Amino acid sequence: MLPQEVEELIREMSEERIRGASYLAQMGVKAYARLAEILEGEEFLNGLKDLGVEILNVNPTMASLYNLVRFIPIIDNPEFVAAKANEFIRLSEEAKREIGNIGSELIDQNEIIITHSYSSTVLEILKKAKEKGKAFKVIISESGPDYEGLFFAKKLEEFEIPFEVITDAQLGLFAKNATLALVGADNITKDGYVFNKAGTYLLALACNDNGIPFYVAAETFKIHPEARAEDIKIIERKFKRDHIIIRNYLFDATPWKYIRGIITELGILVPPKEI
Repeated sequence: MLPQEVEELIREMSEERIRGASYLAQMGVKAYARLAEILEGEEFLNGLKDLGVEILNVNPTMASLYNLVRFIPIIDNPEFVAAKANEFIRLSEEAKREIGNIGSELIDQNEIIITHSYSSTVLEILKKAKEKGKAFKVIISESGPDYEGLFFAKKLEEFEIPFEVITDAQLGLFAKNATLALVGADNITKDGYVFNKAGTYLLALACNDNGIPFYVAAETFKIHPEARAEDIKIIERKFKRDHIIIRNYLFDATPWKYIRGIITELGILVPPKEI
């Protein structure tokens, strides 16, 4: 059994609806670091094994959680485990900064960028582009039913980046007005499929139909080293409105043929041959 403080972090991860794979991986790191502070010996080893299972169960679609669990060794050395957890955070922060630098070079003056859901990695690209003096506007879908797009809009307000919010049903309509599409990712499979907030696939189709370049921004720890698209389990979270049950899969899969490139800290990859 895991300590209560660690169980609380797992519960917070399970209840998070907005901030995505990078944030959940950081929460997972905190859980490992806290475990290393509390337990030792055989209890610590068993706790590491149990925590790995719990983190994977938070959201089996997210490659970041899978790679975090693989990154942390099962070893009776709490200080070393804590150091590895801190290393994961450092590497992910460095990756995000580098993606910001690389991705911002894709943004030209007066670009109209369309995106779906919230991605801290896409936000980093937009922040860096603004720092470089580039003028552009962002079109954001509201991204129901959890409305991650509205959270993204508030972040853009903080950095004085101009935007407009549209309903999800208008993604196809507004894609015609865009010059570039940028989205994040929760999982990139070895055969080049991108799993992201449901609706991403529809945006990719609209961009393909209108000749709009569609890019994905993701740290390499979101690339699954083993799984193919058919291996990924997509969570469904049904909800009710006016006593009517509404089907709600959290993610969809965008085939590589609709993706111009995947912006990583290692450069822009062309799926699936470079994954």
